[in-house]
Amino acid sequence: MPVITEIEDLKRIYKRRVPKMFFDYCESGAWTEQTFRDNCADFDLLRLRQRVAVDMAGRSTASQMIGEDVSMPVALAPVGLTGMQHADGEILAAKAAEKAGVPFTLSTMSICSIEDVAQNTTKPFWFQVYTLKDTDFMERLFDRARTANCSAIVITVDLQIMGQRHKDIRNGLSAPPKLTPKSIANMMTKVPWGLEMLGTKRRSFGNIVGHAKGVSDPSSLSSWTAEAFDPSLDWDRIAQFKEMWGGKVILKGILDSEDARRAVDVGADAIVVSNHGGRQLDGAISSIRALPEIVEAVGDQVEVHMDGGIRSGQDVLKAIAMGAKGTYIGRSFVYGLGAMGQQGVETALEVIRKELDTTMALCGRRSIAGIDRDILLIDDEFNRWRRKV
Repeated sequence: MPVITEIEDLKRIYKRRVPKMFFDYCESGAWTEQTFRDNCADFDLLRLRQRVAVDMAGRSTASQMIGEDVSMPVALAPVGLTGMQHADGEILAAKAAEKAGVPFTLSTMSICSIEDVAQNTTKPFWFQVYTLKDTDFMERLFDRARTANCSAIVITVDLQIMGQRHKDIRNGLSAPPKLTPKSIANMMTKVPWGLEMLGTKRRSFGNIVGHAKGVSDPSSLSSWTAEAFDPSLDWDRIAQFKEMWGGKVILKGILDSEDARRAVDVGADAIVVSNHGGRQLDGAISSIRALPEIVEAVGDQVEVHMDGGIRSGQDVLKAIAMGAKGTYIGRSFVYGLGAMGQQGVETALEVIRKELDTTMALCGRRSIAGIDRDILLIDDEFNRWRRKV
């Protein structure tokens, strides 16, 4: 078994093991991929302030997210097509999250269905929904999530239309993958992946196939988006979805302070500062740059989380220091899943937990509640982007 010391180790194995179509789906952004790159690069503009001779005995990474106890302020983000990265991927990732004591978020565009995940786990998970035209389908999704005992709904608000991702178009992304000479040639080099996929019946969108009406090509993410997503989404519609669900609601995709205040107005329990991993509006600022202004705008009126670019426990620590109460990892856990299945996700989470714990100690902090901006040294470049008013 290879020695895994950092998330990049998992990424290297993942790239060798998974077909190019699905590796590229994970490891890409919209258009020029500028925002995708900035999400990681901007963390490097934040340095850490080392402190010494501070009693570090009894420190803990435990915290809470939307009132739920977590072993560290990290959740698994909703990632579409996870079951194409590894057979039964959503089930395996959910089981790893449960074992690690962190939340798992199931995507509407998952391969394993809500029911599949519920039947294979014992801890309530979160369910992510898009804003769809079909109100009846939305109501049935919420009903299924209630039956599965989901403890929160994550509404993605930044995908009324899909940003263009060149690699997905060139690869002909679909689930299951369409058999072309190019895709067959690539999959022939990924024999373990192929054998695992042959061993499962879950190869298409489990929350959609057999549930949604009038979708001509449910294998295609872009076709589903064009047909089903609601481009007329507004804040009244979001409020309707919150009322329809009736439980805790997290709004994901907030990148502007004015939108953050609107999220407070509609009664969100938490917001996720996110640019969709750089996969929607290329040229938008990174999530970590957007975070401080949003935290300042909403104060303690709503719990602020963030995602985008987190590849280490140090990144988690920096996000918490900048005001986030929780963080989400997407690509970092997918690397582990594609590399080693459930064990790989467990390994990714443990790598991040250990990095978070060690860095807390070296910064002189014993608890998540004790982390503040005082542990950061901020490069002037980090504060360069400001809206002109």
